[in-house]
This record gives sequence, C-alpha cells and structure tokens, in this order.
Amino acid sequence: FDPSQTYPVIDSIYPGPQAKRNAVRFDEIIFDGMDAQSIAELGFIVITVDGRGTPLRSKTFFDHMYGDMEKASDLDDHIAAIRQLATIYPSMDVKRVGIYGNSGGGFASAHALLKYPEFFKVAVSASGNHDQRGNTLRWGEAYNGPEVGANYLNASNSPLAKNLKGKLLLVHGELDDNVHPSSTMQLVDALIKENKDFDMLILPNEAHVFEKAAVYFKRKRWDYFVQHLLQKSPPQDYQIHRPKRKQ
Repeated sequence: FDPSQTYPVIDSIYPGPQAKRNAVRFDEIIFDGMDAQSIAELGFIVITVDGRGTPLRSKTFFDHMYGDMEKASDLDDHIAAIRQLATIYPSMDVKRVGIYGNSGGGFASAHALLKYPEFFKVAVSASGNHDQRGNTLRWGEAYNGPEVGANYLNASNSPLAKNLKGKLLLVHGELDDNVHPSSTMQLVDALIKENKDFDMLILPNEAHVFEKAAVYFKRKRWDYFVQHLLQKSPPQDYQIHRPKRKQ
C-alpha cells in the first residue's frame, strides 16, 4: 500500500436481512468466506457495510427493509459510507467503484450497478435472486412480505436493465435449487432486449453454493476486477492452489 497512490474501491456486499456482513470477531476477518482479503491483495481497497435493514442492531434499524427488499442493505448507506471514508482516506478512488456478492449479494451487486450506474462501475453477481418472486419463500417472502403494490416489482432487477452502463458479470450454477437459474435468465432476457453488453458464466453441475468450480469462479472474479477496475491484464490461466489441510 502506497498512501501517495489511489486505488479502486470494491464493496463486498451481503444485504441480509437475516445475516450481517461486517466481521465482529478476529477469526471472521481471517476466514472471510466472501474473499475480501484476497481481492484486497490484488490492489483494491475492499470495504464491507451493514446498511439499514440488517440485523443485530435495533428493531427499527432491522425493520427498515421489511417489505422493501429493493433497498438491499440500503445501498444509499453504502454509497454514503464510501464517500465519507474517501474524505478520511484519499487513496480511495470513488470514480472506480466495484461491487460483488453471492445470492442476496448477487441481487444487490447487480441492483447497485443498475440503479446507481453513475457510482458503481463494475459488478460480479453470483447466484443472484434478481426477482424475489423466484426466490425460496423462506427468504424472499419472509422479508418482503405479502405482495403490496409494486414491492416485488421494485425488488426485481429486470426493469432496471435499461440503466446498465458499467461492466457486469452474471454467474449462476446450473443446478441451483435455492435461486433457480431462471432468475438470472430473466435478467439476461431484459438486458438483451435493451441491447446491453454484459458477461455471463453458467457453471454446470453446481448448486447455489459453488463447490467443484469454486476456485475457477474465484479466479474469474479476480480477473474481472483486475481487467475492468485496474485496467490491467490478469495472468492467463492462473492456477489457484488450495493449501493442503493437515491431518
């Protein structure tokens, strides 16, 4: 890290509302399953934010997103946090902001790119529930509630397809039984109808949480940010080696 230089910023998001994203224990930081540390090692400043609508604070804070899932951990809070942090840490380049996440984070990352196209420039969206009506009911309906007015339409990414300006990588497992792949295909269809350029990766024989292709997906996510935020060419066919566990 060179404080005289500027670095792209990446928001590692999971919007809840059933789980927090920020680590509150040291071991959660070390064993971050969402890969924030390794992405930072590539030359990015990676942040995590628990915006309004996430748990473990007041009930009012938690209720903020009920029936209004489109807020996605209140993306306004994420933007405000990044801008405020940049006034403290001038190495943060707020003109180069990316975002990524899986599942609800897949929805939120694509939603951020489509709803705030002037702020978020690159998104990697995996296993995204891009329409809550196609998500498992114990998650989408539990927090978005009964259909009232346009609350489910507002929590869908397809109507925002026309807003795409940045670089978007959509990833989904072929056998996802939590968020059906048709959720991503619905967004793909909308993007095609709007004549938008995007990237897509379908992982055969993978479910909601990637296993056999997890390392491959990790490299593709790294490469996408390196190419489109750092404006550099990633090493071709780089092989990530998993450390062998001690018996």
